[in-house]
Formats: sequence, structure tokens, C-alpha cells
Amino acid sequence: MKALCSCLLGFQLLNLRVLATTLVLLVAPPALAEAVNVVESRDANPPASLQGGILIAQQSSITQVTAVQLQQTDKRLAIILETPDGKSLQVFPTSFGKTFVVNIPNAQLAQGKTFRQENPTSGIASIAVTQQGTNSIRVTVTGTRDLPKVEVGRSNGRLNFSLTPLGVSTAQQPTPPEVPPAVKPESATEPEATAPDADDVTPEGATQQPPATAEGDEEQEIVVTGEQEGYSVPDASTATKTDTPLRDIPANIRVIPQQVIEDQGVVRIEEAVRNVSGVNYSEDFGAQGVEFNARGFTVNQFKNGLEEGFATRSIPETANIERIEVLKGPASVLFGQAQPGGLINLVTKRPLPDPFYKVEFTAGSYDFYRPTLDFSGPLNSDKTLAYRLNVAYENAESFRDRVETERFFIAPVLTWQIGSNTTLTLEGEYFHDKRPIDRGLIAVGDEPADIPLTRFLGDPRRRFEVEEHRAYLYLDHRFNQSLSLRNALRFTRTKKIYRSLESSGGLEFGEQLLPLFGSFGREFYETYTLQTDLIGKFNTGTVAHTVLLGLELVRQTGIYFDNQDAQDAAVIDIFNPSYDFPPIDFQDQPGSDGNTRANTIGVYLQDQITLLDNLKLVLGGRFDSYDSEDRYSDSSSNTSSEASEFSPRAGIVYQPSETVSLYANYSRAFVPQSGRITGGGAAKPERGTQYEVGVKADFLDNRLSSTLAAYEITKSNVLTEDPSDPDFSIQVGEQRSRGIEFDVAGEIVPGWNVIASYAYTDAEITEDNTYAVGNRLDNVPFNTASLWTTYRIQKGSLEGLGFGAGIFYVDSRQGDLDNSFEVPSYTRVDAAIYYEKDNFKAALNFKNLLDVEYFVGVQNRRNVPPGAPFTVQGTVSWEF
Repeated sequence: MKALCSCLLGFQLLNLRVLATTLVLLVAPPALAEAVNVVESRDANPPASLQGGILIAQQSSITQVTAVQLQQTDKRLAIILETPDGKSLQVFPTSFGKTFVVNIPNAQLAQGKTFRQENPTSGIASIAVTQQGTNSIRVTVTGTRDLPKVEVGRSNGRLNFSLTPLGVSTAQQPTPPEVPPAVKPESATEPEATAPDADDVTPEGATQQPPATAEGDEEQEIVVTGEQEGYSVPDASTATKTDTPLRDIPANIRVIPQQVIEDQGVVRIEEAVRNVSGVNYSEDFGAQGVEFNARGFTVNQFKNGLEEGFATRSIPETANIERIEVLKGPASVLFGQAQPGGLINLVTKRPLPDPFYKVEFTAGSYDFYRPTLDFSGPLNSDKTLAYRLNVAYENAESFRDRVETERFFIAPVLTWQIGSNTTLTLEGEYFHDKRPIDRGLIAVGDEPADIPLTRFLGDPRRRFEVEEHRAYLYLDHRFNQSLSLRNALRFTRTKKIYRSLESSGGLEFGEQLLPLFGSFGREFYETYTLQTDLIGKFNTGTVAHTVLLGLELVRQTGIYFDNQDAQDAAVIDIFNPSYDFPPIDFQDQPGSDGNTRANTIGVYLQDQITLLDNLKLVLGGRFDSYDSEDRYSDSSSNTSSEASEFSPRAGIVYQPSETVSLYANYSRAFVPQSGRITGGGAAKPERGTQYEVGVKADFLDNRLSSTLAAYEITKSNVLTEDPSDPDFSIQVGEQRSRGIEFDVAGEIVPGWNVIASYAYTDAEITEDNTYAVGNRLDNVPFNTASLWTTYRIQKGSLEGLGFGAGIFYVDSRQGDLDNSFEVPSYTRVDAAIYYEKDNFKAALNFKNLLDVEYFVGVQNRRNVPPGAPFTVQGTVSWEF
């Protein structure tokens, strides 16, 4: 197996180097454009396409509505939305009181216009067709006395909403005044006045039926489920690598959509994932990266379904992030080696078929300045070639004394629709970040030191720099309606130069003087990834199958140059600091030059089985072969690891009603280990085993979705120190986590959104030779909770004005596995004010409104990073 791994990866490396060299050269120029999947299909089942390396239904490409009309028939009033060439639109209806609302995601009104009509006919108080955000249209119908009956259908290539006011005889309805098209470019052709003749959907029934069509029309699919835009998202692809409704997935997966990211003024990933139950910030390695835990254990981070690993050595950028998907629990069945806590998948933005330009500027406390650009559109007349370009620059000081940061980011994407069944997407990223290594404060005794949170304990003149290049190539092809292929290639190159004088952990001389650790060096990392998925759909009798067969090859390499370390290079008085440090003498310190490499081959198979309409199974397994090697100038530090592991998953979903899903699952994860094992031989991989049950429910006519889950995870094969020889390890350690999670998100009434969570996590050591059994796992709070809500005024003179408020609670956490010190709990309050008019948007975000002193996590060597005090962040943007 090792020989096969080397052979395949060698062949992959040869091909990817040629590709990567070309792609990286394309990343640097800002002029490079990006593109979107724009597939026009008249099939009842649209083709699959690639979205961020994950398969989604082709209906998620952006469609333009070129005209909106009102038409009176003998019996009804009709709202007609016209699209180019009769393109299909998704329809997500809800109703409350006298108001019927339909959200149409992945759609834009021509020229950004809106349509409004007051009292168009007896029984109808108002009709509005408006743009909600960048890629969503909302149709709102309000009755004068009761909720009108609305039927949705398609005829003559147009989407029709047929309105019948309740309590009003259709024979007695007066003919409304003639209304001209409200949304129509000059070049558009007036559609024929044709009465809607489809009766396939009612507001109360979120069911799908074949729409009626006029003679000669080709049948097109209208998808009707729950609400998609806003805070509640009905489907995600991270859990299954197929576009699957969340209610059909036997796992707890949460999505942070773009609307939440914008409303909360998110600049860093940790600001977004705090909305998810049980996900906690752990550390950022002195601002050199970011790590989270979920369900008591570390979570792995992915981008577009590809594991980050060696790919990044910095804090992730959010400028090109469309949404964030969080999968709880072991995920090795589809993603290979991963910690049992789960994974966070960042899904990047894709090109739009129509011109879109957004300029945004954010300024905030502590001289924070961040301009961004988001441009997109077609590059040819038939829109088969499109681009998107995201650019961000950030320059800021900090509430931490003497800390200054600067970063630049550019992400171009280009998509070519080769044919109706084939799409090729090229994506690039360039990123540069420069800042000091900031470990935060230090623990004194059993708590953080009683010193100002602003105090920097190191040399702020010494900084590290990170430069990253990324190139992705996605190929998506549909052979027929039942068989499709997805292929992703990725190359990354990261260069890191660091010069630091930072905290080394323990205090000396009466717990006042902190020894500082000096280091200097250069590091280079490269990753090569090939991921291929074949998706087939077929039936065996009355049982439907969606089968996923995948292959993943990964090669990661790292090289360390001129690495020099100096223990106790200086000291700093934490109560009376002086930053006049002497030069560091590395001459007497041995270097630690070396290199590392890791190879992985993974083969996986998954079957999503629909036994009955309300009974579904997910069965899957993955086999991984892994080998790694670390070599240093000091050969005594060399290590190697080789392992093969099988990761199964089984889940079941039972749906007693259309709004409730009961699920259960069993899954496993593994992480390779390296170390000097007593008796020789290679270390076995750590293994995480989970049992989970849960219930998912939708409320308020599917406008509000929730998940309640209970789980137990056991992590085994943990390396522990050999009591008879501390230089060696034995694998007898075991850790266990049990907990309950609750999440809810959605829209309560039009304009009022909410996202909330609660988690109870009991994570402890159950077997160990080094630490006491029963000790809590470090950085894991017992209780966490969050609530964020916004309201935007929907009509009147104050239309466009909105408000937001949130509260976030994190319980106390142990600082290390020895439970020698504790980080206190905290409650943080945030607020926001918004205003939107036409293409202009403005927002004020007030973070930590009550100016609470708190600590966000715990880092190694007893370092405790503090949270920011009260800050104000203002953002203005213009779309055109």
C-alpha cells in the first residue's frame, strides 16, 4: 500500500506542479476575473454543478427576472415573473396572518428595480416584488381581511402567482386598472398576456407537483420547500457531499449564511461560529492561525470541502466567504483524518451571471480600517464565461499595547460553461499578513494575572509575515440525469518568516518576571490535493439510492530554514514592563532545520437510501492509507508514522410529519499519531467513536428551523507518558465527552430574524497515566449560549431602518489538562443599527456593549488571550 501511495502521489505531483505553476501566476494580477456556473436546463431534473468543491443542484445559479407584470383574468389576479429563455426559479412560500410571502433565492431583479402596487383589486391590500440582499427576490401579498389563496405555476416560460382573495367572489371582482410592467429593461420584449393555468402549490402545503404548462411548453421543475434566504438555510452539502435537505441528514449540521455574517459585522471566523451550539474558540497561536473545539474536541477546518492542513499558517480571511457550514461529530467517512469534534467548512463566493459591483468600507475603534471590493459579471454575450473578484485590505492597531497589523487579500475566480453539461472553474487566492506574535496574558496561580488586558508581554518590534498562494481547478460534468462527475484540484504554497520574543510560560522571581522565548526562522509549505467524486442515482424496486464513490489523494510538504531558538532570551516584568530588550544571541543555540512530508490516499463509498418517503438511511465507509515523516538536523528528533484506517458511518432518519425529523447515527474518526513508543513500532491513530440521537423541527410554516441533539464521543489511543521512562509514550489514554445541543434560526415575522443556540458539554479524562482521571478537558466550558436577533422596518417612511442585538455566554474553562488554573466565565452583549435605501447600505455594530473584561480562550504555556473591550465598527457600502 505504501508503494502504491508513493506511485500515485508521484504521478499526481508531476501533473499538479505543471498546473499549479500556471495557476499561481494567474493569482497575482488583480485583473484576473472569476466566474459562475450558469447552466440553462429544461430538464425536469437540472444538472449538478460544483459550488465550492461541493455538489449542489444546478438551480443555485443566479437567474435574472427581466420583467414583472400584473394581469387580470376572469377569475384571478396574476403576478407574472419573466426570466430569460424561461429559466426555472426556486419558490419558498410561507404565510402568517393576512400576508403571504414567497422567497426566490439565486435570483435578481433587472436593473435592481422594485415593484409595488397598493389595492390592486378587491380583497388584496398590497403586492410587492423586491430585491432582498444580492441574490434573492421576495414576493409579498397582503389581504385586506384574510390570507389570499395563492397558487404557483409556470406557463409560456414565466413564473405565475395566481391570487384569489378569500371571501370575495371571483365573478364579482372588478377589473383593476391597467398596470405597466414595473421591472423591465428597455431591450425586453412585452410578454403575451396569458392567464396562469397551473395549480401545483398552496401556501400551506410545501409539496412539489408537476406544474401545468401551456401547449408546446416544455415542463420545468418548480421546487417548493421551506424558506432558504435570511437566517434559516434548508440544505447543505458538507455532511453528505451532495445537496441534501438538512431534515434528511442524520447529523447535526448548522449553516451560518451570508445574512448573519453581514448583520453581525463579521471580520473573523470566530465571530461567526459563536452562533453555533457547542463550538468554542480555543486559541490562535499568537495570531498565527485559529483553532476551535466542538463537543469537547478539536475541529478540523476545510475550504470548499478540502482540508486546510498545511495550506494555511494564518488567520483565515472572510472577504470571499459566502457561508460557513459546521458539521458536528466525527467526519472521517468523507473527509479522512479528522478530530472527532467535527469540521468547519468555508464556502467561497461564486460568480454571478449579471453585472454586480459592490464597494465597502469599514472603520472602527483602535484605528481599524478595511476597504473591500466585490465585482462580478459575465465576460461574453451568451454568459458562458463569467468572473468574480474579491479584494480586501486591512490596517489596524489594537486594544493590545503596541500591536499593529496589516493584511492584503485578492481572490479572482473564472468560470467557463463549456456546454450544457460541463463547467470548468478556476479559482485563485493571494494573501499577505504581517503582525507580532501575541500570546496574551499569563496565568498566575489558578487564574489569569491581575494586570491590564491591554498589556503586551513580548517584543512588538519583532513580527512574523505570512504569504499564501492558492489555486483551485474544479471540473463538473453530467453524463445524464442519473450520473455526474465532480473533480477538484488544489495547489497551495505558504511562506512564513518569523522573528519573535514571546512568553515561554512559567513565571519566576515571586511570580513577577516572565521569561521570554526568542526565535527566528523561515518555513515553506506546499499542498497538492486531488479529489474526484462520482454520483449516481438509481432505484431498486421502490427504494431510491444516491450513491457517492470518491477518491482523494493528498501530499503535504514543509521545509524549515535557518530556524534558531533561544530559551530565556530575555525577561519582562508583567507589572512594570520595559520594552527595551537587548539583541538576541543565537550563536550558542543549535539550529532546528528540517523538513516534513505527509501522503494520504482515501477511497470512500456512501449510499443515501430512501426506503419510504419518510424513512431514510445513510450508510458509508472510507479507507485511508497514510504515511508521514519528519526529519531534522538533530536526527534524535526524527519521527515517522504509517497507518491504515477504516471509518464507518450509519444513520437513520424517520419523519413522522413534514415538519419533524427524528434521527440517530453512529460514526468514527481517526487522527494519525507520531512519537517514540515503548517497545518500538509506530503509534496507532487516535480514534473517536460517536453515538448521537436528535430531532429536527420546523415551526411557523417552515420559517423557523431547530435541532436538538444528544451525543457521546469516546476518544481512545491517546498518547500518554510512560511512567517508567518519560522519554517514551504508551497509548492507554482515553477521553469522553457527553452533551446536549440546541439550535434555532429563521424568521419569526417579515423582517424579524433570529439565530440562537445552547450547549451543555461534559468532557473529561477517563483513562491516563499523566493526568488525573476525572479532570475536565482544557478549554471546554460546561455551558454556552447565544442569541442574536434583528428587525428591519418593512414599509412606511422608516422603511430600510433596522436594529440588531445579541448576547453570548461562555462558562468557565480549565486552562490545561492538569486543571491547574481556570479561565472565568463571561457574558458579552452586542448591538447594531442598519439603514438601507436603494443601493446604499450603512451599519453600526457595537461589540461588547457593556465593556466586559473577558478571556476568549487558552493557549499553550499558560498563556491567556483576552477579548476586546467595547468597540464600534461602522460599515458603508454601495452596490451598482
